[in-house]
Amino acid sequence: MIQGIDVTGENIYYGEMKAVEDVNVHIKPRSVTALIGPSGCGKSTFLRSLNRMHEVIPGARVEGEVMIDGQNIYAPGIDPVDVRGRVGMVFQRPNPFPTMSIGDNVLAGFRLNNRKVKNAEAEEIIEASLRGANLWEEVKDRLDRPGSSLSGGQQQRLCIARAIAVKPEVLLMDEPCSALDPISTLAIEDLMNELKSDYTIVIVTHNMQQAARVSEMTGFFNIEGTGKPGHLVEFDQTETIFSNPAEKATEDYVSGRFG
Repeated sequence: MIQGIDVTGENIYYGEMKAVEDVNVHIKPRSVTALIGPSGCGKSTFLRSLNRMHEVIPGARVEGEVMIDGQNIYAPGIDPVDVRGRVGMVFQRPNPFPTMSIGDNVLAGFRLNNRKVKNAEAEEIIEASLRGANLWEEVKDRLDRPGSSLSGGQQQRLCIARAIAVKPEVLLMDEPCSALDPISTLAIEDLMNELKSDYTIVIVTHNMQQAARVSEMTGFFNIEGTGKPGHLVEFDQTETIFSNPAEKATEDYVSGRFG
């Protein structure tokens, strides 16, 4: 039963510093949720907490619960590597492994987790994942070429193919289009629209037009000042956030008065 993501009383720390404070939110399954807000307000830190990726920084820890389809990913005994298999991540800059071929990039998640894949199965996974990322027709005749030989937009779709190859339930995207040209950006946005029928997608974006185009729900993060923790000010249907927000700070941000 796909239940989405339920975050309760989440505080995120880096050592003694509280980076994000008291987040409570329900993210609907099989939908696109956008996170917006000024730089340094904690939205990317919050996003990374949804697959424990922030823990690669020494001293990082979380208080509270993050339930993904009914399981608290911070419960004792839960392996972060398993969490990251269930919750894929696509980063701001396309980061295919430069020494790997296009095909091997798709399979990288299996290899990193020491999962053996037979040749016939590998070919099926590569084709299905690249089709899922709308990249198959462009690269099917050069799967043995390096991933770095692709254009920026193609590289980002390759990274999405790599993320979905291991069949996650959730796909996190941290400003996935900020380094891309408008045509590549549109291709990624179209792809998100297709992928949401199979995945719960959460995207951090500084592009408010993008948030309005791709998401059903939007969360606005803000920060009171330097050294203060970021917090979730408002979370609602995207149309409401952009046309009739409940909080003045949200209205000021989406209307361009600050940020």
